[in-house]
Amino acid sequence: QVQLVESGGGLVQPGGSLRLSCAVSGYTYSSYCMGWFRQAPGKEREGVAAIDSDGSTSYRDSVKGRFTISQDKAKNTLYLQMNSLKPEDTAMYCCAADAGAPPPISDYDLLAPVRYNSWGQGTQVTVS
Repeated sequence: QVQLVESGGGLVQPGGSLRLSCAVSGYTYSSYCMGWFRQAPGKEREGVAAIDSDGSTSYRDSVKGRFTISQDKAKNTLYLQMNSLKPEDTAMYCCAADAGAPPPISDYDLLAPVRYNSWGQGTQVTVS
């Protein structure tokens, strides 16, 4: 059974940094797409950053240049480095995997929550 466990969230001042981690167990995810998503109260879940099986990345426009997604396949761990954080980045952040899904056909597809079928519980990020 696939398990995704996030860590690294917390309270940070505007302009600060955090690094989120997502530990993956239950399968070797190197052949799947992985992504980070966030959901603020009263808002829909949105894709933040994602990486496909070839290592290509995609970011939502509002985080480009500030966030970096990476992975350590040897450790089965996905990361999200978040710099220059803003109050509008406040949300619950979750990692997800698209085990069994067909390859993404676009950056939009790669960031679409609907393509992902395995989700972690999330870690709260508060920028204030």
